[in-house]
Amino acid sequence: MIRTLKSVSRQEKEKFKIPRSVQDLIPIQTVYTDGIFQVSPGKFTKTYRFEDVNYAVASHDDKTSMFLKYSEILNSFDSGSTTKITINNRRMDKREIARDILIPYREDRLDEYTESVQFHY
Repeated sequence: MIRTLKSVSRQEKEKFKIPRSVQDLIPIQTVYTDGIFQVSPGKFTKTYRFEDVNYAVASHDDKTSMFLKYSEILNSFDSGSTTKITINNRRMDKREIARDILIPYREDRLDEYTESVQFHY
């Protein structure tokens, strides 16, 4: 067990290179059509979004079902892979995000990219 933790710890530490450009700062080497990103040789990442679930008020059967599905996700990873799970359980207002973060339409050639990330209310 200790050897496994030490090897995982070693895998997590990558040599840091001082970025010379914005492209160097973003650790993405390749983006595949299925949504997988290659972030370094032999390391890949993918993000999943799940709908909001109120676990506290769910029935016992629903809780059991959610737990089993979550277990399936965890068990789908290879035993030698490094897996990180981040849970963001903060309520967010889509309009506020759109106003504060998203790039507004400017009626220029970049609007096609802006449109691809807009929220649909």
